[in-house]
Amino acid sequence: MDKFDRIYDLHKILSARRRPVSLTDLTAELECSAATAKRIIRQMRDYLGAPITYDRQLNGYHYDHQGEHPYELPGLWFSASELYALLACHQLLIQTDPGLLAEELGPLEQRCQKILEHEHLGGGQLLHRVRILAMGKRQSEQRSFRQAATGLLQRKRLHIRYHARTNNRSSERTISPQRLTHYRDNWYLDAWCHDRDAFRTFTLDRIEQIRLLDQPARDCTEQELDNHFATAYGIFAGQPDNTAVLHFSAERARWVAEEEWHPQQQGRWLEDGRYELRIPYGDPRELVMDILKYGPDVEVTEPPALRQTIIDRLTAALGRYGK
Repeated sequence: MDKFDRIYDLHKILSARRRPVSLTDLTAELECSAATAKRIIRQMRDYLGAPITYDRQLNGYHYDHQGEHPYELPGLWFSASELYALLACHQLLIQTDPGLLAEELGPLEQRCQKILEHEHLGGGQLLHRVRILAMGKRQSEQRSFRQAATGLLQRKRLHIRYHARTNNRSSERTISPQRLTHYRDNWYLDAWCHDRDAFRTFTLDRIEQIRLLDQPARDCTEQELDNHFATAYGIFAGQPDNTAVLHFSAERARWVAEEEWHPQQQGRWLEDGRYELRIPYGDPRELVMDILKYGPDVEVTEPPALRQTIIDRLTAALGRYGK
């Protein structure tokens, strides 16, 4: 434990105790010598303005709370491990969607970075030691993200102009935002569409225009949202009405057996070393794409319609290469 952690822990100890804490107890909890504990107390008094006093009668140290509010460490203050975790999460956010949260999190990052550098904790290495790879990421426009988040949290309706890739057409919609979903490196907005009188999922990067309305959003229960958006396979919502049965080769099974494709999936090892995975699904489009990427390492055994779809797609792919 270094000085930085001991200052943090000493603050927690003194804040939590109603009676003065003896030097013996402090050295035990801080895992340091009496000289080190006294030095930490002195530094907190001199540099951080901590109102630490020594009670001779009770033979212990405590915070002398003279004002209405208890003493808090000035500015942003975390333990070294908490700072590492915080900065690593921040790197994940800004590398996942550069710019979306940079303005809001920028001051926080700078403050954390200064503390790390001051304490010689290697904060400057974070940018070079954390690597995040994104595949298939599409850039979301900042205004769409912020307006969607504002409507979501303030429970306001949104008016959007949405360009769908499926039919290559734009449409005007009034929606009640329900959830923001980050899925496979892209942002989606789950919402109640007042024009279709049904739940819909909108890709943020396909929202061409977005405007916050004064009308209150329709509130849906967690159960309603989960029943529609979280039961079938992948991003496509709706109730699952089929179960895909996939048999993976013995070699590929070593990876697939430890993966979660769906919360309600069922898996079992077969006698020949292959692995069987059962997945509930409704719309098969995303499932078909995920199956195809495994090539010869997977076989669809049920249902017949899904098996035939895979056969047709593989046949068409082979046809691309001619003889």
